[in-house]
Amino acid sequence: MIVISSFKEFEEWLGKEMGVSDYHKITQDQINLFADATLDHQWIHTDPERASQSQFGSTIAHGYLTLAITPHLWKQIADIRNTKMMINYGIEKMRFNQAVTVNSEVRLKAKLASLMDLRGITKAQLDIELEIKDSKKSAFTATLVFLYHFN
Repeated sequence: MIVISSFKEFEEWLGKEMGVSDYHKITQDQINLFADATLDHQWIHTDPERASQSQFGSTIAHGYLTLAITPHLWKQIADIRNTKMMINYGIEKMRFNQAVTVNSEVRLKAKLASLMDLRGITKAQLDIELEIKDSKKSAFTATLVFLYHFN
C-alpha cells in the first residue's frame, strides 16, 4: 500500500500505476442490500431463479454497486494521510464494459492521470479499471476525481 501525506508525495505518482486492490467477492446478499438501499429490485439483480434463464446465467450486480465499492478498494491501494477532508468530486468517462455476475471477484486498478493544486486543495484524477477475476474484459473504466484538503 502506498502512503501519501502531501501534494508533493502525491505528485511522485503522476502518470504511474499506483497499484491494485485485493479481490472483493460480490455476493447475492450484497446485491440484495444494494437493491434495498436504491429501491432497484429489477429481477436480473434479485431473482436468482429467473436470472438463471438469462444470458448471464445468474443474477448480476447493479452497475452502480460495482462503482460504489471503489472507495473501499481505493483505500487498499493508497492510504492518504494528513488530510482535513476528502471529497468525491466527480466521475468522468465512465463506461460499463461487462456485467458482474453474482459470486464474481473484482479488484480495482488505479493510475494517477493528473494532479492539480487548486489554491491548497489537491485535485487528483485517477484512471481506474474494475477487473473481474478470470475475465479478459473489465467491469468498467472511469476517471475518478477526488479533492484532498491536506493539513
